[in-house]
Amino acid sequence: MLPTALQFSHQLLKEIIQPGDHVIDATMGNGYDTTFLAEQVGEKGNVYAFDIQFQAISATLEKLSHQNLTSRVTLIQNGHEHLGEYLGKSEKIQAAIFNLGYLPKSDKHIITQPETTIQALDALCPHLAKGGRILLVSYYGHEGGYEKLQRLEEYCQGLPQENFQVLTYRFINQKNQPPILFCIEKKA
Repeated sequence: MLPTALQFSHQLLKEIIQPGDHVIDATMGNGYDTTFLAEQVGEKGNVYAFDIQFQAISATLEKLSHQNLTSRVTLIQNGHEHLGEYLGKSEKIQAAIFNLGYLPKSDKHIITQPETTIQALDALCPHLAKGGRILLVSYYGHEGGYEKLQRLEEYCQGLPQENFQVLTYRFINQKNQPPILFCIEKKA
């Protein structure tokens, strides 16, 4: 059976993350991706995990604590558009994941915005290691979601093909706007 967008995003991350790598969860949400990334980077790696909501920080910390992974993760209560402020000048990031939408079981009016996501991507791309990947799982079945999806697609189409290749993964015959996955891979 074909994997969902989220399952495929994890598959694409597993292919490239090695123990000791530095990675980013740009939208930690309830901590599932943060925990997954912490498992992949091992004891010497680091996950920078961002979210603006304390509820997300709390849920993620609880998951990490239960699995004894807190030492591998830097939890940051800030928007992902500020991620460049937390990276060293020449620090290389092997991978990043964004889940774009709203925090499940929370205020559905607090959603990721296209402007802040594009700011985050602009800050992240120069830090991305050769062969590194940025995964964007776009949930767009909410107010403002379709505009965000369009802006994200335009951004990805505008990346220079000499430096990046971009994959889109989507199901085209399903109801309820299933998420669409974008994978940006750095070539050089």
